[in-house]
Amino acid sequence: MSPDTLTTVDAPQVEAESEEQILARARGAARRALIRTWGLRAVLVVLWLGAWELTASLWIDPFFYSKPSLIWQRIVEWFTEGTQFGSIWLQLFTTVEEAVLGFVIGAVAGVVLGVLLGRSRYWAEVLAPFIKALNAVPRIVLASLFIIWFGLGLESKVATVVVLTFFAVFFNAFTGAREVDGNVINNARILGASRWQVLSQIVLPSATTWILSSLHTAFGFALIGAVVGEYAGASKGLGLLISNAQGTFDAAGIYAGMIIITVVALLAEWGIGFAEGRLLKWRPPLVTSAREV
Repeated sequence: MSPDTLTTVDAPQVEAESEEQILARARGAARRALIRTWGLRAVLVVLWLGAWELTASLWIDPFFYSKPSLIWQRIVEWFTEGTQFGSIWLQLFTTVEEAVLGFVIGAVAGVVLGVLLGRSRYWAEVLAPFIKALNAVPRIVLASLFIIWFGLGLESKVATVVVLTFFAVFFNAFTGAREVDGNVINNARILGASRWQVLSQIVLPSATTWILSSLHTAFGFALIGAVVGEYAGASKGLGLLISNAQGTFDAAGIYAGMIIITVVALLAEWGIGFAEGRLLKWRPPLVTSAREV
């Protein structure tokens, strides 16, 4: 075998090895960047909690401002011994149930009405003043009215969550439906597509990015609505724990309730982000330059 033949045979192997090395270096760089990011986050949290603990021990009154050690004790107490209103898991389940039910109802209603009005300029113009007026109503105040209508049970909390969630999803769905390329819709109609086919196969998929981006904010509003509804009046739930802690001047209990709600919100955010990534696999990944990282 001649040297030229050897060079021809070995060249692809050398090229393949270089590609593998490039991929290995890229993975290593991404792993190191992730470690640095989480490391910096951990350092910031430790510094913040340490400064709070030190300040509350030396200068400010922990009765009013509490401190991380007392908050941790209250969380441990709730999860090991329970609360004044029963198991912490019952309170947590109640709040999450109210938030999820209201979130689903409000999100579905917001998507349906947003897409339909987004494709109907006439009805959008007719209903625009009413929608703006409803959006201007201080919806948090409606929690007290819903308690009068529906009582202290699940219904009043779900109604509050629906009102808070609906508009967050509606306006994004409305905008997403309006942003669909008109040429694509006209071409589909020329090819014989019905109105339902245009909505289900063109408009709704095109507005998916807008809708999914609104769900991140909407679930946060759902938790707020559930807690506010329980705060206004309830027999169980995390909002009731926070309200009771305020009435007994238990600052650690207020912070503990806030932390539990925050953890639930972060888990829900992760779940929505995971679902968004699965549904939007077709979307090209964002390119981030090395300087931005």
